[in-house]
Amino acid sequence: MPSLEKFWQFQFLGNEMRSWAFALATFLITLTVLPILKKAVGARRRRWEEKAPVGGAAHAHHALVLTALLVDRTSRLFLWAVAVYLASRDLAFATHIERILTIGIVLIFWAQVGVWAMASVRYAIDLRRKTSAGLDALLSSSIDVILFAAGLLIWAMVLLLALDNLGVQIKPLLAGLGIGGIAVALAVQTVLSDLLASMSIALDKPFAIGDFLTVGECQGTVEHIGVKSTRLRSLSGEQIIMGNTDILKSRVRNYGRMRERRAVFTFGVSYETEPEALAAIPGVVQKIIEATPDTRFDRCHFLTYGAATLQFEVVFYCTKPEFNTYADAQQKINIAIYERMRALNVSLTAPNRTSVSFDNAPPRSLSDS
Repeated sequence: MPSLEKFWQFQFLGNEMRSWAFALATFLITLTVLPILKKAVGARRRRWEEKAPVGGAAHAHHALVLTALLVDRTSRLFLWAVAVYLASRDLAFATHIERILTIGIVLIFWAQVGVWAMASVRYAIDLRRKTSAGLDALLSSSIDVILFAAGLLIWAMVLLLALDNLGVQIKPLLAGLGIGGIAVALAVQTVLSDLLASMSIALDKPFAIGDFLTVGECQGTVEHIGVKSTRLRSLSGEQIIMGNTDILKSRVRNYGRMRERRAVFTFGVSYETEPEALAAIPGVVQKIIEATPDTRFDRCHFLTYGAATLQFEVVFYCTKPEFNTYADAQQKINIAIYERMRALNVSLTAPNRTSVSFDNAPPRSLSDS
């Protein structure tokens, strides 16, 4: 077998064929085993996600699911790089070839680390959204800003660490970036101001997508919260685009956070109204409001003597904050008050100081009210 022995001792690129055969076997085994393991872990991850334990076991469960998620997010290019690295450990290459391999493997490794870090951030956001159902709208509106800021930080760190592993002196680079960053910041300070404002909105959460806002003279429903601007859809249909900095500098009325709506209205009766009828009117109004759905009575008082009217002020709360619900309730209350005053032969005074008389209405006693 001298010819076979000579074949194994044959030199190719500075390495014997025996070493090349061993490296090829390592490469093929690695590239076969790792994808199989990745696929198996991915299949198990889907089953683990369906089982959500509570209590102390939940932390271990989430750690297990996150680990499986990171395995699933591992790229095939990274698996190839791992196979090449393991196969090339026992091989000797020329300096320039070894340098090319090192650069490629280091860049692929740190790129994969960046992908893992971004996947972890997304998993943390999704986990927070699932465990805090009341914050869904707030979290959804700020997710783009959080991911942008996290991506900026993660990929900057990945780049610096990759350069450091490749032997690049990053301290002078950081100093240069600091000076250059100041110059860039001065040049794009408006953009950076909006970016910081968007981060402030994401952290402080003064409003969320779907909230109805009044910002200065503008009114609309929040459609999108971006890195630079926030978009509102006005009542008349057009889209209003406002810089995040401008929003934070303004007084913002957020009707989306309204728990209930307070309503105040007045009506007047004529001076010919009998004193016992004046005393009965607050009770009549209270019964009307209490019988109206989605309302809570607060007060009704005879407050002032007008030039031609005795003025009553009514306050009630609409337990649902939607304006249409309030308008429906106010309409029912107004009609009911009109009917009750007519039944009681009480004249309502109009804004032009004339009175609306119900003299022809059928008489009803105050006890029937």
